[in-house]
Amino acid sequence: MSHDPHCIFCKIVAGQIPSRKAYEDDELLAFHDIQPSAPVHLLIVPKVHLPSLAEARPEHQGLLGRMMVLAPELMREAGVTGGFRAQINTGADGGQEVMHLHLHVMGGPRPWRKG
Repeated sequence: MSHDPHCIFCKIVAGQIPSRKAYEDDELLAFHDIQPSAPVHLLIVPKVHLPSLAEARPEHQGLLGRMMVLAPELMREAGVTGGFRAQINTGADGGQEVMHLHLHVMGGPRPWRKG
């Protein structure tokens, strides 16, 4: 499994930085965003270091699909029933701040703070 020793999400995956976990398996980790933009704001990250969606290849198709299928499951578990947003920021111009692929999953009563 690829790991970048300088990546904050790789450090979270490795347990070197604490997080409030919502889900974990062999391939994925989901945790609460430390600066939430919504009442429920989770990040779903692959445990393998993949810098962004722009670097995804056909062999990542299953992993990306699992991330998308996990999102509604986690929102249901969090009690989010009125809808949610799933968003992947890609590259600096796309608003990506941490260069490790991650899916933002945000839900809960509106209005949310802008972000």
